[in-house]
Amino acid sequence: MSGGFQEIIFRTVDGLDLYARDYALLGAVSGKAPVLCLHGLTRNSRDFEDFAPKVAAMGRRVLALDMRGRGRSSYDSNPARYAPPVYAGDVGAFLAAHNIASAVFVGTSMGGLITMLLAAMAPNLIAGAVLNDVGPKLEQAALDRIASYVGLAPPPAKTWAEAARRCEIINSRAFPNADEEFWLAFARRTHRERDGGIVWDYDPNIAAPFKQDYSKSEERPAFDITPYFDALAQKPLLAVRGGLSDLLSVEGLEFMRARAPALKTATVSDVGHAPFLTEPAAWAAVEDFLGTI
Repeated sequence: MSGGFQEIIFRTVDGLDLYARDYALLGAVSGKAPVLCLHGLTRNSRDFEDFAPKVAAMGRRVLALDMRGRGRSSYDSNPARYAPPVYAGDVGAFLAAHNIASAVFVGTSMGGLITMLLAAMAPNLIAGAVLNDVGPKLEQAALDRIASYVGLAPPPAKTWAEAARRCEIINSRAFPNADEEFWLAFARRTHRERDGGIVWDYDPNIAAPFKQDYSKSEERPAFDITPYFDALAQKPLLAVRGGLSDLLSVEGLEFMRARAPALKTATVSDVGHAPFLTEPAAWAAVEDFLGTI
């Protein structure tokens, strides 16, 4: 065990090796469902390296998975398989392989979309869920912003300070009050050393689903997966929104509340997309929520 977690390698049905961190519960055993953490589009299990130990200290097992093409998981030779339905299938198979009948899902951005899909595909797997800065309706301007940088392969950074600066340039709007130490930690979560340089820790081909072109006469469809959210709304549910988020709007959060009257919510002021869930407002809400399921 390293850093409070064991490392797991899981083989998918199509032959890829997926990596996960397994944090053993600490303190008194709660007997409650484990917590499964699913990261965002360009991120990996290291996003939860501060959050997961806090949950484990509540007496719950925590697992954090690197989706295919990210972190220490295998890259897929077929970019078409970098899609939420495939990720959802991977998650379901991972839980089955480890004899986990159900879990509380914590999904950041893309991880929340995967959670909504699974709620429709295999609702028995979900004991409850935390949706971190994501919902069934997302803002197109934010999706365009993400598409503008995801998959780009700039020259490797020569130092961690240079990688940190790269992170700051892309994400400063989301974390306007962050200092140099924050950005260095951010870089170490999102980059890796390779061939003498420092590069983004994901396969650039994950951008393939974003590259669909639309003719001038073809209107871009709005992002809306409300039927999948409706399936998840039957479960205990907490939505966390970054107060500066451009992906999940205030109206988007209110739409979720209207369709799920029992939905609990929390807003992290002065943070955009997406909170790390260790911020005081987010953690207080998560801690309270987990105490109920």
